Amino acid sequence: MLPKTPAISVLVVSWNSAAYLPRCLDALARQTYSDFEVILIDNASTDTSTAALAETYPSLALRVECLETNRGFAAAGNVGARLARGAWLVLLNPDAFPEPGWLEELIKTAGSSSDCFFASRQIQANRPRLLDGEGDVYHVSGLAQRRNFNFPVFRGGQPHEVFSACAAAAMYPRQAFLDAGGFDEDYFAYHEDVDLGFRLRLRGLKCIFVPAAVVYHVGTASTGARSATSTYYGHRNLVWTYVKDMPGPWPWVYLPLHLGMNLISILYFIVIGQGSTILRAKIDALRGLRQALKKRGPIQAQRQVPIPEILRAMSRSPLAPLGGWIARHYPSAE
Repeated sequence: MLPKTPAISVLVVSWNSAAYLPRCLDALARQTYSDFEVILIDNASTDTSTAALAETYPSLALRVECLETNRGFAAAGNVGARLARGAWLVLLNPDAFPEPGWLEELIKTAGSSSDCFFASRQIQANRPRLLDGEGDVYHVSGLAQRRNFNFPVFRGGQPHEVFSACAAAAMYPRQAFLDAGGFDEDYFAYHEDVDLGFRLRLRGLKCIFVPAAVVYHVGTASTGARSATSTYYGHRNLVWTYVKDMPGPWPWVYLPLHLGMNLISILYFIVIGQGSTILRAKIDALRGLRQALKKRGPIQAQRQVPIPEILRAMSRSPLAPLGGWIARHYPSAE
């Protein structure tokens, strides 16, 4: 007899996560919703994080898939999606620790809908008075930021639409994820979830933020906060997302904003001592423009919603990126 197909497949992409993975899996084992499997994709870790996990967590339907090389978050996530059996894919970072009702709140909000994907409420694990994000904001300049990052934790309210979901704790219809091509593996890591969310929106899906689905997130546990790795991939990949995904004539309309944002980013990172990293990111972004443009045609051909609907979901205030920068560097409360 074949094992019962679960409703949810939880994908955990791990790399040298021994310090966090036990707490993450413990939190999954305590979920009030039980119809799920866990697929852990290990990106060639050199620590002992995946040793004897199946024996340690017998209550979890756990599968460990070890890759021979570190292929990055995007490729590893796609490996997990292809192995998954559930109708829903849930991405969870190993440094993200969900409350017991997390999956139950997500699946309750989702119902039988297949035209939405879902963002969790993320709270900073090390500073639990502050939010780590409530979905993502996409600015017409091409800059993406976590919504309400570093804001004080406040009463959550009802589920509502946001632009996209941070893949540290997000839920997608598996078939829609696969039909859209999953994560763009050229990204390796960072911004791949914004790109995926953008492409899903073009295909007619909306992102719903679920305030009651709470996860405590350390953030940048593998690479380190403001590391050269996160700067490089984040600022290279945001250029490709803008080129591939911005619909209609709007890449040209907002090009001055996009160029201005990139210039300000370059100057800022030079000032804080990451000049070589940001310059390498932008040079490599330019080198990859031809490939990004090749992808643009098929992506835009799959658009199923009017362009104004896509634009309405974006942030268009010229001051919004500045507000995000201030929130990142000067939290509202400690």
